[in-house]
Amino acid sequence: MFSFLKGNSISTTELQQILDSKPIVLDVREKTEFASGHIPNAKNTPLSKISTYQSKENQPVYVICQSGMRSRQAVKKLKAKGIDAINVKGGMSAWRGAVRGGKL
Repeated sequence: MFSFLKGNSISTTELQQILDSKPIVLDVREKTEFASGHIPNAKNTPLSKISTYQSKENQPVYVICQSGMRSRQAVKKLKAKGIDAINVKGGMSAWRGAVRGGKL
């Protein structure tokens, strides 16, 4: 049902390669999921609150969740608000980089 043009998603490997440039990474999982482990410097805005998200900088926002389903929904909502949002395919399930948290 979703139609995404090229450029609207990247792999977790591609995201890992650009982390040094300090991109905006938005994790749309619930707070408990975020606390159980997330990408360093990611900001947590659960999907249920994504409509309140305001981008402070004029740069792409990389959106991640657990598997990629919620992040796709979030990207659609953010794009409707005029935010340059990019889905991270595979989500945290596919993430092999550094993780913060996980001390529940």
